[in-house]
Amino acid sequence: MFMIGIDPHKGSYTAAAVDRSESVIDTLRVIADDHQREHSLAWAAPVTPRVWAVEGATGMGALLAQQLVAAGEHVVDVPPKLSSRVRLLERGRIDKTDPNDARSAAIVAWHNPTLNVVAGLDEHRVVLRLLAEDPNFGFGPVVHG
Repeated sequence: MFMIGIDPHKGSYTAAAVDRSESVIDTLRVIADDHQREHSLAWAAPVTPRVWAVEGATGMGALLAQQLVAAGEHVVDVPPKLSSRVRLLERGRIDKTDPNDARSAAIVAWHNPTLNVVAGLDEHRVVLRLLAEDPNFGFGPVVHG
């Protein structure tokens, strides 16, 4: 079993495949675009069985989490506070980098079997919620003519 931790950002996210000994097998940085799900699944194909541990799966990581669920993947929601605690408690890995944050999300999921499992929702609903929270999400600055 592998845990794939996700550290999401507005324009990209970082994934880290972590084994049971908490070692990183591989990392991936993906630009958030129309092909993010396909890139993620192609990269993760050799890493099976797997669970995706998305930091903030109801916030910044919502769209990716929903896309993965729609593809039949098992996804859990990792609260950002738990990820930051893991990173801060790690010896020798206290630097805040996207790969370390993704690894921290995976470690949280390894040690917290009661994390919320992400259920499938309509992707359009997720996008509309993100747009309602930030009208410029994914579209750059709004220019009025």
